[in-house]
Amino acid sequence: MLYDVIILGGGPAGAAGVVYAARKRLKTLLITAEWGGQSVVSEQIYNWIGTPSLSGNDLAANFKKHVEEYKGEFLDIEEGQKVTGLAKTESGFSVTTDAGKAFVGKTILVSTGSGRRKLEAKGADVFENRGVTYCASCDGPLFADMDVAVIGGGNAGFETAAQLLAYCKSVTLLHRSPEFKADAITVEKVLANSKMKAVKNVDILEVTGADFVTGITYKDKNGGEPVTLPVSGIFVEVGQLPNTDFAAGILALDANKKIVVDPMTQRTSVAGIWAAGDATNGKYHQNNIAAGDAVKALEDLYLYLHAQ
Repeated sequence: MLYDVIILGGGPAGAAGVVYAARKRLKTLLITAEWGGQSVVSEQIYNWIGTPSLSGNDLAANFKKHVEEYKGEFLDIEEGQKVTGLAKTESGFSVTTDAGKAFVGKTILVSTGSGRRKLEAKGADVFENRGVTYCASCDGPLFADMDVAVIGGGNAGFETAAQLLAYCKSVTLLHRSPEFKADAITVEKVLANSKMKAVKNVDILEVTGADFVTGITYKDKNGGEPVTLPVSGIFVEVGQLPNTDFAAGILALDANKKIVVDPMTQRTSVAGIWAAGDATNGKYHQNNIAAGDAVKALEDLYLYLHAQ
């Protein structure tokens, strides 16, 4: 089957793109490995417009529910699959997945988001899933009544710390820069907890332990001796890497492997392919922005198809 548009990714950009495409009666295929994107790790989300507060899992469920309302004549869904290839064809573009499937579409919307950047420190890879974790929502309760560390001073780091404070004995946040990147109101609220401590301007040197993590060693960038903090868990929130490997060699990527787009239309370097959300080189990355960029892309994509 030749689809009018194939949408890659089930986060806010992908979900918004599907809704607009299906409502425009474009024959649409959505391919997604999971729903919700990076939001699934958030205990509570307070800035999704129209909803004062909801969990990341609830937001993901809402995306799926909304999208599935259109499943049928104008929408097919392929779940649990990652995109592994993208190529130009005579009729448009072909997309291949890790399930060994191939699909063809006249146009493409790439909204594959990003993945978590790994902690670069001695022993971090050795103790992954043995105390070093990248998902507080998934693993946090396992560390109840224990001392833990959070790596990262952005909103994700402070939100993770807030979640852990509900059941951990203590939380120490370590940040590599002199200033936190999180919203000031979030920083103030989290640091007000008596179980919370934060240390800025440090280099993480080593994760130590035996069968499981027992400590993390860091050093102040201005000098001094290394400090080893006894902890049982280390929660890493040091940024994202765009999920764009499948597009290398096809689309123009920046130095960080993000897809270069025209901010006016979300068009990529290849006619017939648009991109939105964390996979792009847009200046800001938020759920609401990702959804808006996808809507912008679909409006432009629709005009492109009808001008053929």
